[in-house]
Amino acid sequence: MDPKKLHERALAYHEKPVPGKIKVVITKPAETADDLTLAYSPGVAEPVKEIAENPEYAYHCTGKGNSVAIISNGTAILGLGNLGPLASKPVMEGKALLFNRFAGINAIDIEVDNKSVADFITTVESIAETFGGINLEDIKAPECFEIERELIKRCKIPIFHDDQHGTAIVTTAGILNAVELQGKKISECKVVCVGAGAAGIACSQFLIECGARKENFFMVDRHGVIRSDRPQYNNGEKPRFINDSGPKTLSEAIKGADVLLGVSGPGLISEDDVKAMAPKAVIFACSNPDPEVDPAVVHKLRPDIIMGTGRSDYPNQINNVLCFPFLFRGALDVRATAINLPMQQAAMNALRELAKEPVPSEVVKASGVDKLEYGPEYLIPKPMDPRLLKKLARAVAEAAVKSGVAQIPLPEGYMS
Repeated sequence: MDPKKLHERALAYHEKPVPGKIKVVITKPAETADDLTLAYSPGVAEPVKEIAENPEYAYHCTGKGNSVAIISNGTAILGLGNLGPLASKPVMEGKALLFNRFAGINAIDIEVDNKSVADFITTVESIAETFGGINLEDIKAPECFEIERELIKRCKIPIFHDDQHGTAIVTTAGILNAVELQGKKISECKVVCVGAGAAGIACSQFLIECGARKENFFMVDRHGVIRSDRPQYNNGEKPRFINDSGPKTLSEAIKGADVLLGVSGPGLISEDDVKAMAPKAVIFACSNPDPEVDPAVVHKLRPDIIMGTGRSDYPNQINNVLCFPFLFRGALDVRATAINLPMQQAAMNALRELAKEPVPSEVVKASGVDKLEYGPEYLIPKPMDPRLLKKLARAVAEAAVKSGVAQIPLPEGYMS
C-alpha cells in the first residue's frame, strides 16, 4: 500500500467515529433506583465484606478473573524504538482490541512513565492485584528481562512479556514444522539467530528448550557471534549463548546452517549467505516491515528453502496474535498463578498440530487465497482461524493444571 494512503487511512481509523479503539461497557442493569442500590451504595458493601473475608470471592463478583492489563513504558515500540509511554498507547489499545476480539478477554492499556526499572517494577506490582493477568509489552532489552523476572517473583497472577515469549512460541511452532517438512530433526540442525534483543534471546532459549542443541546454536549481534573472547559485548542475557566452536562472523556462522532466524534489521543477509546455507534449509526473516532478506531473492536463489517472515503479504507470517489471546484465555480460566514453560510448550505444540489439520473453507476465504494446506507455504494457522481459541486455550489450561500452577480444576467440558 502507498505509504501516504496508509498514513491517511490509519489516522482516520484511529480518530473516527470516536478517538481510540476500546471503551468500557457495563455488564449489569443500571436503570432503576433499585439497580443503583445494588450496584453501588449500600449494596456494594456486601461483596466488599465478602472479599475482605475471602479474597477468592473477587473472582466471583468482580471482573478480575477475565481481565488483563497491557503495560508498557514505551521504550521499544514496534520497530520505532523509544518514543515514550504516551506514544505507545495506540499499540497497547490495539493489543486490548485483539484480546477482546479473539478471546473475549477484557483488557485495558496502562502506560507507565517511570524513570527507572525499579520504579516500573514497583508500580506494576502495586496495581497487579486488580487484574487476572498482566501482558508486558514494548519494553526494551535488557531491562525487559529483569522486569519480567522480578514481577513473576512478586505477583500471584500470570506475568507475560509477549515480545519475548509470544514471539518465541509462534516462531518455534513454524520453525519446527518447517524443519520437519524438510526431513530434518531440530536436534541435528545447525541454527543461527541474527539479533540478540528481547525476541532473539527468548526465541533462542525456547528453541533450545524445544530440542535445538546448544552446541549447534549460534547467536549473532552487531559485533558478530557471541563468544567468550569478546566479553566486552557479552552483557545481560547474551552469555548464555556463548559458542566458541568456530565461527566469529555472521557469514561464517551461516555457512552450512540448517535454520536461520532473523529478529534484527533489514537486508542483513546477503545473497552469498543464502547460497551458503545447507540443502533444504529454513529461513525465518522476521524484521518488520523489511525482512533480513527478500523472500523473492531466496526463492530465486534457493527454491529448496522454506521461508517465513513477519509480513502478512508473504506466506508463513509470524504473528503473535496466534498465541497471546488464547494463552491468557487458558491461564485465566483455571486461575493460573503463572504462565510457565509447560504452558508455553503446550501452546506451541497446539499451533503445530492445528496447522496439520484440514482448513475450514471460511478461513481460506478470509485469507484471500484459493487453498490452504499444510506444507512449505502454510506452516502455522491463520489468525482468523476460529479453532485457535478452543485448541490453544484447552492445551494451555490442561498444562497449567498438570504442572501445578492452576488454582481451580479444568471446568467440566472446557472448550470441548
